[in-house]
Amino acid sequence: MNLKKHIPNAITCCNLLCGCLAIVQAFEGNLIYAAYLVGLAAVFDFFDGFAARLLRVTSPIGKDLDSLADMVTFGVVPGVMIYKLLHVSLIKHALNSFIDLSSHFPAIPDSANFEHDGFINYLPFIIVVFSAIRLAKFNNDTRQTTSFIGLPTPANAILICSFPLILAHTNSSLIQDVIYNPFFLVLISIVLSILLITEIPLFALKFRTFSWSGNRTRYVFLALSAVLLCAFQFVGIPLIILLYILMSINSNFFAKQKDRG
Repeated sequence: MNLKKHIPNAITCCNLLCGCLAIVQAFEGNLIYAAYLVGLAAVFDFFDGFAARLLRVTSPIGKDLDSLADMVTFGVVPGVMIYKLLHVSLIKHALNSFIDLSSHFPAIPDSANFEHDGFINYLPFIIVVFSAIRLAKFNNDTRQTTSFIGLPTPANAILICSFPLILAHTNSSLIQDVIYNPFFLVLISIVLSILLITEIPLFALKFRTFSWSGNRTRYVFLALSAVLLCAFQFVGIPLIILLYILMSINSNFFAKQKDRG
């Protein structure tokens, strides 16, 4: 039996296992553990494709398994993460004993009314729905063989999972107030859901060779990401995702200009 062909799928299964454990940790309120598990899953997600290309053992089953694993880890987990953060934020507002956001957000309505709105409570799960649409489109879109159309689910999940890490490692009351604001959590759920399926070309971190000429954008992005992480720690993660989107738009613009020229 050729064990080599099973190595990428085994790595993908590690991604899936991390996602399952992250869901458990999130529902138990251990959002930091859940975030670290998603980070570990992202490493597995990168290396399963890398191993498949290195070993030349790609298969339709591996592609489907990768999407199924991503749906759990990078689709369900971020929805649960925002749901739990929103739940905590509504409790904080209802009790009015932990964080008072009135000085920063004077237009916030009565928190009790907000808390009992069932639709608002469960709105974060639109991230799960749009992640499923995103992955289904990816599997059937021939334009996404070497790049992405729309925000990739791993990037979306990493952005969302940075929130509990930021809360745990920052002393900025402003940042904590923003993340624990129900309107911010609802708005970010909607915006990220739209970005998942929007027609924005984004480059992929897939290195077929390691030459500078073919990977200039990737190397610059990785270097700037390292700087942002060193400078801002976990706060740098949302900035990195924003940088990723802006660099992709910029790269796509210049590519179109070059084709026209």
